[in-house]
Amino acid sequence: MGYREKYEQWCSDPIFDEQTRAELAAIAGDEKEIEDRFYKDLSFGTGGLRGVIGAGTNRMNVYTVTKATQGLANYIKKQGGQDKGVAIAFDSRHMSAEFSEQAALCLNANGIRTYRFETLRPTPELSFALRELHCIAGIVVTASHNPPEYNGYKVYWEDGAQITAPRDKEIIGEVNAVTDFASIKKMERAEAEEKGLFRVIGEEMDDRYMEELKKLVLSPDAIRRMADSLKIVYTPLHGTGNLPVRRVLRELGFTKVQVVPEQELPDGAFPTVSYPNPEDPKAFALALSLARRTDADLVLATDPDADRLGVYAKDRKSGEYVAFTGNMSGLLIAEYELSVRKAQGRLPENGALVKTIVSSDMADGIAKEYGVDVIEVLTGFKYIGEQIKFFEETGSHTYLFGYEESYGCLVGTHARDKDAVVAVMALCEAAAYYKEQGLTLWDQMLRIYEKYGFYKEDLVSVTMKGVDGAERISRILADMRENPPKQIGEYRVLAVRDYDRDVRTDLATGETSSTRLPRSNVLYYELERGAWCCVRPSGTEPKVKFYMGVRKESLPAAEAALAGLKKAMTELVE
Repeated sequence: MGYREKYEQWCSDPIFDEQTRAELAAIAGDEKEIEDRFYKDLSFGTGGLRGVIGAGTNRMNVYTVTKATQGLANYIKKQGGQDKGVAIAFDSRHMSAEFSEQAALCLNANGIRTYRFETLRPTPELSFALRELHCIAGIVVTASHNPPEYNGYKVYWEDGAQITAPRDKEIIGEVNAVTDFASIKKMERAEAEEKGLFRVIGEEMDDRYMEELKKLVLSPDAIRRMADSLKIVYTPLHGTGNLPVRRVLRELGFTKVQVVPEQELPDGAFPTVSYPNPEDPKAFALALSLARRTDADLVLATDPDADRLGVYAKDRKSGEYVAFTGNMSGLLIAEYELSVRKAQGRLPENGALVKTIVSSDMADGIAKEYGVDVIEVLTGFKYIGEQIKFFEETGSHTYLFGYEESYGCLVGTHARDKDAVVAVMALCEAAAYYKEQGLTLWDQMLRIYEKYGFYKEDLVSVTMKGVDGAERISRILADMRENPPKQIGEYRVLAVRDYDRDVRTDLATGETSSTRLPRSNVLYYELERGAWCCVRPSGTEPKVKFYMGVRKESLPAAEAALAGLKKAMTELVE
């Protein structure tokens, strides 16, 4: 069925409500808009759904959400897990509450009990709660840091991590098998509650989550001595982080915490930012203004579902606030956690630091310093969560820390996804620890660079929307795969890793070997002098992403080399 036939079906079929049909009738003369809404079904990828909210098969709406949920329900029943139940959380975005409730009721209609948070909660708390409740799966309705017009739907399995192979493909198969919206089972909430199928998670889970976080503190005495002098500015960017972040800092004793008032309350329109992403410097405008007025030590921002953390720290020499990349904040926390554990005699013999292939190579130096192994995984925090499960099953390693360049990390194993709430806690603890030594977090970051080398990384994302954009992204990867460059800027290419074909090729010798990671549409270029580049399409947005990193003898040299590599890399696809 073509896009025009699908459009006409949605306009006329009474299975779709009046509001949906009216929305579609309003675009009757806009062929390009009709095509974009119906040229494909919104893809249920390896993590779930993400798309623009609206009517149509290529949009986030009640019908596409419950279609995905019906497929998940079918899979859960085939696995014999229907008696364990599913935990559900949602963030502050438009339609998050409605989508999460309809997902729950679809599961209930399939005889599967649900545990839905009564109000918005951070994504990492869902990961924690589903394990506490011994559920078979979990759902979070969120589009993370995407623009306001987006929403999404992420699926977790009973280990608390997002679904990975082979389960992801199996669930995708079940979702794709649901081809008739009329086959989606429904139930009214009153009936579901009467049958004990629709249950609510309340504040008792927040208490359990907080207690687990506080167990991870390594330097309570440093916090006690410095908590009244450390000045913190925090913004939840209209998302879910406000209450849990403020609570954990308050219960640890931090008294000088100021929340940006204009961004404190949940709001799916994100009225003060065009892009609610702590990776975007513009998102920090109000927080930095407040920090300058109050002479804050550090400035923190969490994204709408509170799994990513952005950081600025004061440079006491210049008086300015310095932005930390996700690599920088992750590495600073890693150095703090491992160094303090070593000083306290709490480093296990089989410790492991887990990072993604596009995260800073400085992690290898830190791990070597403290005698722990580095485990490298594909991009996506679900693969870090998966490693925790493997460690527990095999006893091969003890998980110590995991991070990715996109502003996500995890201290502890209470959750199996990145957790900005625990990241805030760990970073503020580290700030107190170093402040007692007369150091700001920026001072400490400079010390880390001096110790391990001046590593700098960057990411360029190119948006390519619609049918033409998807085709162009596919062509870019295909061209680079078939015609690998031998030189990128000033760097000679030493080897190419094609994760889709599971092959690493040494360009000097022609020797090939396995990447030893699952197949993924990713190309990675090992360059001379410790530099590297990587290309991959985004799994959640219509973008192609170019990652790169260098190592030099000074910060200015590293920044100059990175700028050159960035220019050369993007020129390859222009």
